[in-house]
Amino acid sequence: MSARPPVLVLPSTSEELAHRLEVGLTDVDALLRRKVDHDDPFIAEANTHLIDAGGKRFRPLLTLLAAELGSGANADVVAAAAGVELTHVASLCHDDVMDEATVRRGAASANARYGNSTAILVGDMLFGTASSIIADLGAEAVKIQAETFVRLCAGQIRDDRPTPSGEEPVAYYLRVLADKTGVLIATAARYGAMFSGCDAATVETMREYGERLGMAFQLADDLIDVASDAEDSGKTPGTDLREGKATLPVLYALASADPADATLQELLRSDLRADEARLAQALELLRANPAMERARQHTADVARQAQSALDPLPDSDAKTALMALATSVVNRVG
Repeated sequence: MSARPPVLVLPSTSEELAHRLEVGLTDVDALLRRKVDHDDPFIAEANTHLIDAGGKRFRPLLTLLAAELGSGANADVVAAAAGVELTHVASLCHDDVMDEATVRRGAASANARYGNSTAILVGDMLFGTASSIIADLGAEAVKIQAETFVRLCAGQIRDDRPTPSGEEPVAYYLRVLADKTGVLIATAARYGAMFSGCDAATVETMREYGERLGMAFQLADDLIDVASDAEDSGKTPGTDLREGKATLPVLYALASADPADATLQELLRSDLRADEARLAQALELLRANPAMERARQHTADVARQAQSALDPLPDSDAKTALMALATSVVNRVG
């Protein structure tokens, strides 16, 4: 078994900043576990299943890092980070039911372990717990959480449907990603700046950076679904193809006028849910197709757009780390 490399690397982070982030993430994790605990042992176990499985803690890391632009982490910043992470974990429970996924974070998905009904209800409980945490942070935070949740759900609904007639597929898909993934990561960054005392301009800078970063993050996930195996990524490869989702490399491959791509295009337009051999063939052909490199380039471009959003900020350890984070999200394997 090959060693799994770090999924997020910030080589430019100073030792002092890295230590503060580590302490902050420890505090976030402790708060998460207190909040999801339950007097029913089964519910407590189900609530913590995906938390125990690990994950990148990408969103709380971003909240803590954004807070470094202000006065740093405090109790409100930690609470906001925990609320965002619980919102994310709750959405994973629902995603895996929709995708019929069996693996999440290298462990059995919630639906595989407990069944669809329980996985959905656990997701609902975690959404409720996240809302309770955010409610303690004031009316503005609640409003942001509600607006974020509406966009997240709208993105998920549109992601589960074909591109509407008359819409350009790539442009439509990128708008879906802004809602499906970008908005929650934008909120993570926004909260960190808000609750560390940053001015309104910095808060808006972090919201813009976070949304672009979130899109790059999801585009990288789409590439990982094709290019990585389960051992590297901790996820079931080919999930998007199996479910017929037209991610960016798929859209580019389908738009190709090269006759050599006809077999791949026929596979991508077919139902691959019950045919593992055809799914494997589609993955093999797509991995070797120029559409993958084109999608990688677009993903890198979006990450650079996130970095450009930071231009108004003065130089600091935090800004350097935020720049490095945008690079890291497109170079990870899981």
